[in-house]
Amino acid sequence: MGVNTLVLLLLSGWVVHHSLGTPPTSVPPAGTSVTGDGSADGATRVPTKQEVMSAKGYRFGLSAPQVPWSKAEIDAVAAKAGVRPNLLQYFVKWTEEFRPDAVDAAYRQGAVPVVSWEPWSGGKDRVNQPDYALRRIIAGEHDEYLVRFATAVRDQRWPVALRFAHEMNGNWYPWSEKRSGNRPGEYVKAWRHVHDVFSKVGATNVIWIWSPNIIRPVPNVSLKALYPGDKYVDWIGMVGYSTSERTAAALFEPTLRKLRAFTDRPLLITETASEPGSFRLPWIRDLFVWLADRTDVIGFVWFEYDQVDGGSGDWRFTTDATAVEAFRTGIAKLPLAPTPS
Repeated sequence: MGVNTLVLLLLSGWVVHHSLGTPPTSVPPAGTSVTGDGSADGATRVPTKQEVMSAKGYRFGLSAPQVPWSKAEIDAVAAKAGVRPNLLQYFVKWTEEFRPDAVDAAYRQGAVPVVSWEPWSGGKDRVNQPDYALRRIIAGEHDEYLVRFATAVRDQRWPVALRFAHEMNGNWYPWSEKRSGNRPGEYVKAWRHVHDVFSKVGATNVIWIWSPNIIRPVPNVSLKALYPGDKYVDWIGMVGYSTSERTAAALFEPTLRKLRAFTDRPLLITETASEPGSFRLPWIRDLFVWLADRTDVIGFVWFEYDQVDGGSGDWRFTTDATAVEAFRTGIAKLPLAPTPS
């Protein structure tokens, strides 16, 4: 795959939840190249998964309606933040194939792609989809799709972070053990089955991200019981949106304490933002102070959506001048990880 080497130089830059579903991602037809300038040169060295994971510094991720396709959208957010994101996260349902051009689009813009891979078809029934029941995944009924997807990931060669079946501890997705006829213990078995398929086809360029929701809405669900094990996970994630909290610790640390009881894997906040209100400014300011103090947290992905684009609220920091200033000031103090090239 050709990737513009100039874009892959060291980067100077690095939610309440969109419950009951993933925001619709507007994606161009397969084969469409990234918008904006920059051409492939065919001579770029492909970094290894280990190089991507071991890059020193923090990750600033962006999830937005046209990510990873629109250079203009990403440039606009980067201009407000004062730095470019080095992760770009987008959503893929199990009715969709893996698209190497999405990976190409991310790396052209100096970012590692994060694929939120969701075992469902979307649509109106967002909590019960028996066709994608965990027992069907475990039994191999989706293996033809899994092998095809994993083979495509392998063949395009570039490292891809795969956030499979996120927020599994909630009850708002069909892969929850409380939905679709699923039973306790099946989530871990399904995860391991999917992981094993990738291993069998040789797709070793995947960074596996296990990403529960914060425990605030589901305090009695055991995270440990849903964890596939360090053998199957590279990074752990966490989804959490500030709705009234004024500090990052208040939002994240109750869940983080639970996680640290059974794994020391590096943690990425895989979705976050703050709802508009009097608490938003202090929370954004504190987020970067908190990150600087946590050596086990490698960064965050900002959820830059509003209601029009599928969010449950207006989570954009870019539309509020005071939020922009707080974000820009805070992130300038964090050393950001380069995208290996």
